[in-house]
Amino acid sequence: MPDTSFNYLTADKTDLYRTLMRAFSEAKEHFLVHLRPEDVLERATRDGHRLQLDAVQAALGQLVEWGNLQAEPDTSRVTTVEDFYRARYLYQITREGEAAQAALATYERMLGHQGALQSVALADIAGQLRALRTLLDSQDDEGRLDSAKAHLLLRDITRVFTDLADNARDFMAGLARGIDLRRAERAAFIDYKDRLLDYLRRFIGDLVTRSAEIAGLILDIQRHPAFRSLLERIAERDAADLAPAPGLDGAEPVQLDPALARAKMIDEWQARWSGLEAWFIGAADKPSQAELLRSRARRAISDLVDAVVQLNERRLGRSDRSADYRTLAAWFMDCETDAEAHRLWRAAFGLTPARHLGIDGDSLQARAEEPVPPSRPWAEAPPLRISARLRETGSHAKRGVPPTIRDRSQDKQKLRMRLAQESLQARDARRRLATGEEMRLSEIGRLDPASFALFLRLLGEALAAAPNPEKAVETITGDGAIRIFLEPLGPETRAVIETPDGAFGGRDYRVCITDLETGAGRGTEPPESPDDEVAA
Repeated sequence: MPDTSFNYLTADKTDLYRTLMRAFSEAKEHFLVHLRPEDVLERATRDGHRLQLDAVQAALGQLVEWGNLQAEPDTSRVTTVEDFYRARYLYQITREGEAAQAALATYERMLGHQGALQSVALADIAGQLRALRTLLDSQDDEGRLDSAKAHLLLRDITRVFTDLADNARDFMAGLARGIDLRRAERAAFIDYKDRLLDYLRRFIGDLVTRSAEIAGLILDIQRHPAFRSLLERIAERDAADLAPAPGLDGAEPVQLDPALARAKMIDEWQARWSGLEAWFIGAADKPSQAELLRSRARRAISDLVDAVVQLNERRLGRSDRSADYRTLAAWFMDCETDAEAHRLWRAAFGLTPARHLGIDGDSLQARAEEPVPPSRPWAEAPPLRISARLRETGSHAKRGVPPTIRDRSQDKQKLRMRLAQESLQARDARRRLATGEEMRLSEIGRLDPASFALFLRLLGEALAAAPNPEKAVETITGDGAIRIFLEPLGPETRAVIETPDGAFGGRDYRVCITDLETGAGRGTEPPESPDDEVAA
């Protein structure tokens, strides 16, 4: 039998049916099971709908036929025999109708959901994991734990983590739609781009700093000897709350076996914990979801930059292909002769003779002595003389011994050694500069080329992020790996950095560079600026 519980969404009076179904859903939220037609009309009128009682009764009867509602005789108001034979019903929403309403509500919620990157959720997960780790260490001499408190912590961790994963997925899925420029105004998009870039960079920085801490807490909790027994006790608490399943065809309610219920809940909690582990802890062949989210957020930054380029090109008035074709058509209309039109056609579309066919000297001399006009049909033109070797083998030259294959293993080895050396130099430069300690540029001293290149990149990003060149600035690099604090000193100060290629000099700054990935200088806050001291 086909399911008709969704018919009210496509019927002619769908607005009326949805209003009535919404009234039953709201009534059930207030623990009202049965409604009379007058009650439904009152709720619909209170929501701003003007309906007639006859129309409401007819619509309720149709919803009963579709299976969304269930009608029962209303005998509570019968006082006479005529009232007994008069059709009066109490209406109740059915399981099918409730499921259709829930599906519709989920559809509307997901359609309007935009998602978000929740930095606060990362801090909440880390804090709750620390509390769980402390709770595991606080068991008494008999090995007993506060299972109720642990149960509450795990439920909060699961809820926050699920919300974080769902919002991140929806945000990244809708990010591409937000970068669509077909109807975007330049000023609005530039403002959106600035806000989104700051949002993404801040989240990437938080994700880098929090992911390592959360991964370490997860591994510590898993290695704890009391963790498995804690999951079993929590599963027992959940299994005790399982309601009996209704029996089929009037049979007795089915109560799940306690051992099976306990095993089922243990599997569910283990699956939830495995999902949390896979989100923050990856492997060599399978990166974690946090790493994938970080790479997708980085790619979104480059997509934003590309979108700005496209917007600037459109603002400069660059024409598209259809406009080029219209302009070319106007040029064809201006041609006075067919010869000019043919020359324009060859210039526009590159229809030149087939250059892959060779021609010998005799044919060239004959063509020079007797030119062939372009208007002559190819069937009446003199034949083109080509060499017999070209006709037989497809090549002018005589085939010989194929060239030997060059062994490039040594070149590849040199490239690998060069890449390894450059990678080592980059790590050394990062370790040299990103110490997390306050210093002045004049105190840096001499830098090798790799360290100097990294220093220039960091200095450029910090100066580009400063709204005022005379104020201190704190920013995070685009990949979320390094935090830079830069504060200008007096205009009379000067700093000189020696390099193998020469001296780099300029105004002196107070700088603090922190590596967020390796944790160098973690916990070291950037120094307060003089403005902050005055404000304090």
